[in-house]
Amino acid sequence: MNTTLAYKPIIYHIPLSNLDKYYEKCPLFKPRLSTATTSLTTTCCLNNENSQESPSGFSLLKSDVSCKSGSLWSTLAFYIFSLHIPLSFGGVSAVASVFHQSVVDPQTQALSILIIESVEFIGFLLLLRFSHNQVELLDCFKPKKLLKERSWILASILGFGFIVLTLFLTSILADQLIGPKDVNNPVLRDMLSGGEISATACILLYCVVTPILEESVYRGFLLTSLSSTMTWKQSVIISSLIFSASHFSGENFLQLFVIGIVLGCSYCWSGNLSSSIAIHSLYNALILYVTYVS
Repeated sequence: MNTTLAYKPIIYHIPLSNLDKYYEKCPLFKPRLSTATTSLTTTCCLNNENSQESPSGFSLLKSDVSCKSGSLWSTLAFYIFSLHIPLSFGGVSAVASVFHQSVVDPQTQALSILIIESVEFIGFLLLLRFSHNQVELLDCFKPKKLLKERSWILASILGFGFIVLTLFLTSILADQLIGPKDVNNPVLRDMLSGGEISATACILLYCVVTPILEESVYRGFLLTSLSSTMTWKQSVIISSLIFSASHFSGENFLQLFVIGIVLGCSYCWSGNLSSSIAIHSLYNALILYVTYVS
């Protein structure tokens, strides 16, 4: 066990009559006479060994975050029904109506979605700012003074590797059971091949804005709040279910749920939201690459 030396101040009251004997034993201490009493007050520091406890348990999330259950769910519901759903399903349509087009071109669509998700993230930050929740997103990025094996970089590598391995094995199993399936998104492919501006906007959207937005909502806010009222395992499962359901994709529900579990475990283990953001970004980058080269 690692130990550190701590210094505790101790106050000694020494009668003036024993001053000479005291100086013989402690000649380096300079006295300070008290005007209120006939005693000598000397402050010194003694070395005491205190053990620095290593982090115990899997999750490093704080359990003392004050968050009322009603406030948590009302804030989440307001975000989903007032920001997420209207902007996700009506944002591009609103842009098309502004340009008097039935279908926008890939470049306009990529830029529009990038701006829409940026607005959604700003709206979520404002919602947290004016709500009664005490979850500070910036605290989720602060490095913890822990052992090196809890590094968020290591958590990102392990989490991303686990996701890639899981998807590879499940794809092989799915091909054997139901046959090969085209997993490419034609809309995403059109945006990637719509020119340099469209491709750049697509990369910024899926590798930067989307990971930061979704991890801030479902891990930084939701998972952190839930962990103060239940175990970390229950918090990860519930937040992953909501994360998967918020994509409104029944076909990919199970896959998104597994990804949410990995992201949640990575965040709990490292205590740093940077780990789940990095995994999310790398996973989306992999999807973009597979879509582009196929």
